[in-house]
Amino acid sequence: MTAQPPSIAAHTNKRSGPPPTVTISTRTVRRRYVPPRWLGFTAKKLGHLLIVLVAVTFLVSLMLDFLPGDPARAILGEDASPDQVAQLRSELRLDDPVLVRYLDWVMSALQGDLGTSYRTGQPVGEAILQRLPVSVELMLLVQIIALVTAVVLAVWAVYRPNGIVDRIGTAWSFAAISAPHFVVGLFLVFVFAVTLGWLPASGFVPLTDGLGPNLATMILPALALSLEPAGIYQRLLRGDMQATMKEDFVLAAQAKGMSTMNILFRQVFRPSSFSLVTLAGINTARLIGSAVVIETLFALPGVGRLLVDSINARDFIMIQAIVAVIAVFYVFVNILIDLLYLLLDPRVRADRG
Repeated sequence: MTAQPPSIAAHTNKRSGPPPTVTISTRTVRRRYVPPRWLGFTAKKLGHLLIVLVAVTFLVSLMLDFLPGDPARAILGEDASPDQVAQLRSELRLDDPVLVRYLDWVMSALQGDLGTSYRTGQPVGEAILQRLPVSVELMLLVQIIALVTAVVLAVWAVYRPNGIVDRIGTAWSFAAISAPHFVVGLFLVFVFAVTLGWLPASGFVPLTDGLGPNLATMILPALALSLEPAGIYQRLLRGDMQATMKEDFVLAAQAKGMSTMNILFRQVFRPSSFSLVTLAGINTARLIGSAVVIETLFALPGVGRLLVDSINARDFIMIQAIVAVIAVFYVFVNILIDLLYLLLDPRVRADRG
């Protein structure tokens, strides 16, 4: 007769005594509930996001406290009496210590309230959401122009090394990296707006009023911002592709008679693009800071211009919220880039596993 397992016997024979304690091995639980690698990685990065967000917003609060000028005086104007200024400072709680004001702001932000602008009286979250689409559209256009230009020039340079296009591309990348954004912007305005009259020098048309008018107002700012990243991307991708061309698997593909285009795009471009993906992600977040000058120059109503206006008006609550949004955006973009790395490169998955 075959003996029953203890666990089954405990359920079928209740009169034999108290039910046995069922113990589950910790090792078994770990084997069953091992989370996916990307989940642990994302949780770790979100922890970093929280630390960065607290550090950045508190430092901004601290620095704003040392800025010269009185927000209450800036709101009321120079003709306001000292009593009026003191009353407004009390209403805005500007006399409270910086730590108290910061903690109040954090508690309100956790409830979805980023405060009210000192300058306009508009809710800060609403003002940022109105400006954010303009900045996001500008960044997308900049990255598209920069990546397309860099990939075309880099692939052609590897296809025809030391050719005329390669030499022009190398010289152009040096000039693109060296030229400041505002100088390029002024040059583009002089050529395409003032001299040729093809495009408007400033202003903005929303996308809802038509794609053509919208692009007409966005193309010059996008070109002015895309020149530098395009030059950097081109140099990086060209160097990586030239190094990959010397790998054994590429030489083997050439020996097998594989076509040049197939080798360039399937064997060389993909392994050479990992550094480009990382750099493009970092640049996407960095472009928000670079867009401050360009949005002001071309009168675009984006987040960068809102930040400049808020600094001029000592609108501390708005500055703090914009910096927090930029910090969150920056960290989220880096998380997405790292996750993309895990997806594309098996070597990274093995290292982080």
